[in-house]
Amino acid sequence: MTLHSPNAHLSTGSDEWEQVANIMPPENPETLLTIQQRRERLSRLNTLRNEVSDVPQIGITVVGKTINVNGGDIPIRTYVPIPNESLGESVDQSFPLLVWYHGGGWALGDLESEELVCRAISLRKRLSVINVAYRLSPEFQFPVGLLDCYETTKWAASNILELKADPHKGFLVGGISAGGNFAAVISLLARDDPFFKTHPLTGQILQVPAVYQLVSTEELAEAPVLTKWSIKQFIEQYGSPDPHDPRVSPLRAESHKGLPPAYLQICGMDPLRDEGIVYEKVLAENGVPTKIDIYPGLPHGFAGIIPHLKASQKWKDELAAGIDWLLGQSGEEKKDIST
Repeated sequence: MTLHSPNAHLSTGSDEWEQVANIMPPENPETLLTIQQRRERLSRLNTLRNEVSDVPQIGITVVGKTINVNGGDIPIRTYVPIPNESLGESVDQSFPLLVWYHGGGWALGDLESEELVCRAISLRKRLSVINVAYRLSPEFQFPVGLLDCYETTKWAASNILELKADPHKGFLVGGISAGGNFAAVISLLARDDPFFKTHPLTGQILQVPAVYQLVSTEELAEAPVLTKWSIKQFIEQYGSPDPHDPRVSPLRAESHKGLPPAYLQICGMDPLRDEGIVYEKVLAENGVPTKIDIYPGLPHGFAGIIPHLKASQKWKDELAAGIDWLLGQSGEEKKDIST
C-alpha cells in the first residue's frame, strides 16, 4: 500500500527555487559522494559564503578555544556582545545564553559552518552564543557527537561569568538538521538531569530537525540537497544506532511533558518535513509552547546554500522573531540591532 503524506502539497517547488534549482545536481546511488568529498564541498561553500557575507565583523567579541568534554578535546567559538549604551546596556551587562550545534548528517561541518548564524544572532539579538565543533562520524559514532554537545552545554552553564551570560534571561539550545536533532535530544536529557535544576533550559530552536523517519522521507526520496540515499549514508556513518532510542529519535521519548518552549523551521521540499511537523504537534499536545514556520516548496537547509534568495532573508528574519518569542517565554525584554 502506498502511503501519502497530508503535507504533500508543501513539496511543490516555489517559483524562486525553480529559478536556481539547476545549481543542485541530482543525486542517486551512482552519483553519491563519499563523506570526504562532502566535507571538501562543504568547506568550499563555507569559505565562499563567509567571504561574501555582509554580517558585520564588529560589535561582538569572538573567542576560539578548546575545551575538554566527554573524554576528548573539541573546538568551540564564543560570541559575546560588546555592551551598547544606545540600547541601555551597562559595561557589566549580562546576556541570554545560546548553545548552537551545526548540521551535516553527524558527519560534516565545523565552526565555519555556522559562523555567520552565530555571529548574526549574537550581534542582532544580544545573546552570548557558543558554536560547538563536536566530533564527527564515522570517526566518532553515536553517541560521541551528542555527548560532546551535551557536555558543552553543561560547560556553558558552569562558565557564565566568562560568557557574560545570565541563563535566567534565557538559556537556549539550537541547531540545524543533525544539530536540530541534538538540540531536541539535549532538551530531553536536560529536563531529567539534576545538573540543570539551577539553570534549566528555557527554549529550543529546531531547524529542519531529524527526529524520526516518516512518510515524507519516501515521497521526497530524490529531493534537492538531501535524498533518501544521503540520509541512509549518514545514518550508516553514524553507526546505525537503534532508531527506537530517544537519543536518536526524540519523537520516541516516553514523555514530552515539561520540555522548554520550542521554535521550529521546516522546509516543504525536505524528506525531514513530516517528522518536524509531527514533532511540533506532539510537543504542543504535551503542553509545550511551540511556534513553527514552514517554507513551502523549498529544500532542506536552502537558506545556507543560497543566501541571496528572498526566502532566505525571510528564514533569517523569522529566526530572529522566533528567538524573540523564546526569550519572551522566559520574560526577557526584546532587543534588536539591525545588521
